[in-house]
Amino acid sequence: MSEAALVPRNISKVETKFRRIQTPIPVPESVPILESLYRDEPVSMRGQPAVVWDRAEGFQVHDAWGNTWIDWSSGVLVANAGHGRREIVEAICEQARKELLHNYCFPSDIRARLVARVVELSPRPLEKVFLLTTGSETTECAIKLARTYGRGVGGDRKIGIVSYGGAFHGRTLGAQMIGGIPALKEWIVNLDPDMVQVPFPDGFRCEDTSFEFFLKTLEEKGVGPGRIAGVISETYQGGSAAFWPKEYARKMRAWCDEHEIVLIFDEVQAAFGRTGTMWGFEHYGIVPDVVCCGKGITSGLPLSAVIGRADLMDQYPPGSMTSTHTGNPICVAAALANLELVVNEKLPEKAAKIGAVLQEGVRRVREQHSDVCGAAMGKGMVAGLHMVKPGGIEPDAELAAAVVDRCVEKGLLMFHPVGFGGATVKIAPPLVTPEEAVLEGLGVLREVIEEARNELG
Repeated sequence: MSEAALVPRNISKVETKFRRIQTPIPVPESVPILESLYRDEPVSMRGQPAVVWDRAEGFQVHDAWGNTWIDWSSGVLVANAGHGRREIVEAICEQARKELLHNYCFPSDIRARLVARVVELSPRPLEKVFLLTTGSETTECAIKLARTYGRGVGGDRKIGIVSYGGAFHGRTLGAQMIGGIPALKEWIVNLDPDMVQVPFPDGFRCEDTSFEFFLKTLEEKGVGPGRIAGVISETYQGGSAAFWPKEYARKMRAWCDEHEIVLIFDEVQAAFGRTGTMWGFEHYGIVPDVVCCGKGITSGLPLSAVIGRADLMDQYPPGSMTSTHTGNPICVAAALANLELVVNEKLPEKAAKIGAVLQEGVRRVREQHSDVCGAAMGKGMVAGLHMVKPGGIEPDAELAAAVVDRCVEKGLLMFHPVGFGGATVKIAPPLVTPEEAVLEGLGVLREVIEEARNELG
């Protein structure tokens, strides 16, 4: 977001059942707040649409000046059970009133209840849970567990980590080294040579989706299974909403078993109903050895978790793999309340049902604008529209940004485009979004793409 983006833009007013835009965007009264953030925060915190959130409820976001948006961001895939759920708020307040706001790794009943609930919801052999704070922490932990295990079964040379081009696993050192976005790790300089990336089999930018291509790529890189400790993949790629083919996943599971390689799924975005199943990896019909999750585990507060096989999770002795804020009581209370909402309200099933409407609508938008929408991907309540230069696959970041900006001006809130070339329009409504609101949002999206195309010529 540039300084020019702080100049209010006069737009047509919007008044529908779910959307209300009554002011220029950004709201003139909000500009001092935005300028203050520009002054006091690093430049890296800029980039999102200039909407100053005041409150968020369910599937809608409100500012302090009477505007209301249908939220297609979920606060970057966090608010699975919806924003500001009363049940979660009450659980947070009840825990706060107990005056236990922090207890490090000392035992607590509430932490015991949460890890037991997560184990209960997880398929075997996922049977131990390590609570952390951010998704990046979980991927760092997964690397550590895989390498430790690899050295134990194969010696000091079995430390390789295979990940995927285009992947995003966080912003800490190890997480960025296994990430597949070169520009994000230029600062590291001395990259670990035992961390290698292979193409993600999305069928769009990588047309060969066979597992044999995966093996061929490793061979070309001179990396054999005897050197590999772990394979990590986002269950779906956050920058594209692309999934592995099911047969690819099945062969990967068998190959990892054969060679004593730890299979890790980064479910930070995918878990807790987002894709129409409780766990995103259920679409593959396999179970990984380690799962990294976060975001939707609380629908609002910072908490993450590593879930894994007992032999992997128990490799480190007491006091040697901990975190200061592990299982923070306030965040744990939010997680427990959130998981009960996910289960009792059957949010994965709702995400599958309403998600079918969303996915069909996104596909139709893509077909209507097939010359500039190179692909539409996703499952459940997550989708990605890949904007391209007319007639090819070259990413069109300008068009993608224009689509997001115009959607925001019409009361449909999304975050800035992501993925390859910054050209994927990511769609991620809360799982409680009703079908009527999804259809209204799709209507806005169709309208906006046409307008953006005309405006950019």
